[in-house]
Amino acid sequence: MSDPVQREAARIRTEWLGHALSTQPADRPAAEAAISGLYSLIGLDPPRFHWASSPVTALATVPRGARRWESIELLDDWPLPHRFATLMNSLRGQLDDQVEHCQRALEYVIRTKVQHPLWDTFRAPLMVLRAAHDVGSDLAYAWSSTQCVGWLGHYDALRQVARVAFTPEQARQFDLWAAVAQSCGWWWPREDVCVVSERPVVMRTEVAGDNGELRLHCADGPAVRYADGWDLYAWHGAQVPAWVVTDPCVRRIERETNVEVRRCAIEHIGWASYIDQAGLRLVASAPDPGNPGSELRLYDMRKETKVLLAVNGSVERDGRRRRYGLTVPGFLNDPIAAAGWTYGLSAEQYSLLSRRT
Repeated sequence: MSDPVQREAARIRTEWLGHALSTQPADRPAAEAAISGLYSLIGLDPPRFHWASSPVTALATVPRGARRWESIELLDDWPLPHRFATLMNSLRGQLDDQVEHCQRALEYVIRTKVQHPLWDTFRAPLMVLRAAHDVGSDLAYAWSSTQCVGWLGHYDALRQVARVAFTPEQARQFDLWAAVAQSCGWWWPREDVCVVSERPVVMRTEVAGDNGELRLHCADGPAVRYADGWDLYAWHGAQVPAWVVTDPCVRRIERETNVEVRRCAIEHIGWASYIDQAGLRLVASAPDPGNPGSELRLYDMRKETKVLLAVNGSVERDGRRRRYGLTVPGFLNDPIAAAGWTYGLSAEQYSLLSRRT
């Protein structure tokens, strides 16, 4: 595919990433006009609008006129999110029918350069929403998928790059969805009132893929912060308690029961430094047959756990090979057997590897 097409796809991806991760104040008149337009498409009058400073404040708010069954815990039973999702899915189905006439190679470029990176980056704002809901289920996802810029960027690129023709009605509806995404944060529709969140004032990310994918990360403060003080900490895309970033000490790590949180905190300290500070006993070391020139070091960590310190087989973006630790069962005493165990291999099988990644 030609370079101009690749560049145009990248431009559109960057534009929609900017909307998804924007820290600009909401354009309230534009957001209210677009949401009112969507209400009109399902046969309802424009709602009253209740603006909140953050998603957590929005979800704690019970606007005047809200019914008991409209509590956020019953979001899956609200009628309007389902009606709007049906509206969106109908539009996408119509546009997909028209995409069949698009060149396959062109559609592939748009999917890989625009849609997939936007969907992957969507994990960042979705993490914010799930933290605000304070649940780990799909309660947040059921409604949030309509607000993901992944589908908007995909069809926007098909319209601009592949010249897929939208009918006037399709263009009108698409532009309403796009205008909402471009002008405000999360929103929750009720029959006569719509609660809308402002955007964050801080959103810190890092590149997480070759096609511009981004994920939340900040090594010295909150990755996300709203004007009302609500914030969220993240380490390379994983949500973590604040102490992982602000005070990742051995004492806190030893008390932590969540394996993922513990791993992030140790990574922040650095595995070699953590092993030294925690006083872990070296069990054995051996040259790494899967990574020539590097060494495997096995340490006692807890009564039933050991940690294998290894060097990444792949070069990082900065040109270095990252040293990392992997927890392994306590019965393992051979570093090579421990490395093989992480791949589901025996020590003998791992020894035959020419290069791991």
